[in-house]
Amino acid sequence: MTKNRGVALIVSGPSGVGKGTLISMLMKEFKNIKFSVSYTTRKPREDEINGVHYFFVSKEEFQKMIEQDKFAEWAQVHGNFYGTPKQEIEQKLRQGVDVIFDIDVQGARQLRGTLSDGEFVFIMPPSMDELEKRLIKRSSDSHLEIEIRLKNAEQEVKQSSFFDYIIVNDDLERAYESLRCIYLASKLKVRS
Repeated sequence: MTKNRGVALIVSGPSGVGKGTLISMLMKEFKNIKFSVSYTTRKPREDEINGVHYFFVSKEEFQKMIEQDKFAEWAQVHGNFYGTPKQEIEQKLRQGVDVIFDIDVQGARQLRGTLSDGEFVFIMPPSMDELEKRLIKRSSDSHLEIEIRLKNAEQEVKQSSFFDYIIVNDDLERAYESLRCIYLASKLKVRS
């Protein structure tokens, strides 16, 4: 019997909505899920580790990778570039490893073509006011960056109908249970 293809769980939503927290909870419970580590040109936050949270590269290095067709998707978001490494992801999925993505909306749209059998999940904020409070509380962005993130969030929310599932993160435990159910159901899906 051949090993089943892994599940690709693509999680998207506005910055500050709680994607990272929900993904961490899922990965803590299910050890077969591996995080898709993206490349980015942005500077690391205080608690981020190169190769664990992101691969931090220069814009020149990133551009070279684009030219070499190394990305399953890439996008410019909030003035920085982000990209998903194509070969590593496909290899993990073929080996039966489940891969979870924390990705912006435009990246998710590109991945739909590459990973058409993936599960596309949008995490929705309970309101824009609540999202603004979360971004301020996070204390990692300037006032201007928060304004940009909120404007982007409005556009991202308008595109949520593109996704297979929408989870409103108004209660962390309930939102987690929804994501958990989506993951478990996707494990039962027939995949080629």
